[in-house]
Amino acid sequence: MRIVLDAMGSDAHPTPELEAAAAAARLWDEPLILTGPEGELRPRLEALRVDSRRVQVVDAPDVLSMTDHPAESARGKPRSSMAVGIDLLHRGEADAFVTAGNTGGAMVTALFRLGRIRGVKRPALAALFPVQTGRAVVLDIGANADCRPEYLLQFAVMGSVYAQLALGRDKPRVGLLSNGEEAEKGSTLVKETFPLLQRSGLNFVGNVESKEVYSGAVDVVVTDGFTGNVFLKTSEAVARLLVDILKSEIRSGPVTTLGGVLALPALRRVRKLMDPAEVGAVPLLGIDGLVLVGHGRSDARALVSALRGARQAVESNLLPALRQAVQRSPVAEAL
Repeated sequence: MRIVLDAMGSDAHPTPELEAAAAAARLWDEPLILTGPEGELRPRLEALRVDSRRVQVVDAPDVLSMTDHPAESARGKPRSSMAVGIDLLHRGEADAFVTAGNTGGAMVTALFRLGRIRGVKRPALAALFPVQTGRAVVLDIGANADCRPEYLLQFAVMGSVYAQLALGRDKPRVGLLSNGEEAEKGSTLVKETFPLLQRSGLNFVGNVESKEVYSGAVDVVVTDGFTGNVFLKTSEAVARLLVDILKSEIRSGPVTTLGGVLALPALRRVRKLMDPAEVGAVPLLGIDGLVLVGHGRSDARALVSALRGARQAVESNLLPALRQAVQRSPVAEAL
């Protein structure tokens, strides 16, 4: 298994990536591939005492910043760590690519160099949200701010495949994110998407409100990228708020401190479930290659989780499963 990690993706690059590479060398037998400026990366890997046979470096002198325009940088920086890594995928020299870099840049670069799965009009970012029953797939969370009903239909198909492989759900329940459960509720986009999902052959359970997502009412939540991104960032902010409030309250007095000590195992489990670093990165479903994108604030632990997710995606044959599902679904007919 050949996994590529963009060494220049995170806000604090390349330190988190190098630390993650060192951890990966201890965890897995297969060598990891790092893309980035070789002259900078190799001495730092040596300082971390990482065996060069376990972590390979492919030189990529250009760096994409978070402020770079996605399309311009994808064309103007063909030797960026992101472009070089995705090129390895394109040539069949790697099985998956992981980056914590510019999401738009990853999307555009992947489209230019890998293209879309046949029959897919728009790729989507799929996140694993913590819910009462474990996790649920939510897509799109930011790749497509403006969507058409047929895009959401294909999101549902790809999200169902991902839920089957990543969560082990045999017949994932698909819900359409809306402001009410009734079929007549929602925006024009939601209303026009509803009948398409009804006829899709998926296990569509209807509209779902955001509060029902967290109760575990569905396994796959379908929405446009603008709404999904707001939903994601609001959820992360609320999770951080709750953790901070709990810490403050537990430390407010001797009685609550004692109670907090007794409840510590449960609190740790809750924190682990709500921690985005446990997932690390989310896949760009619909790209004809395994590309996973993490948060710019990713630390080494988050990147190790991202690498683990990439390995699982390869092992579960996610890409072939997506290709087959799209070709068998009404998505191909709709497009």
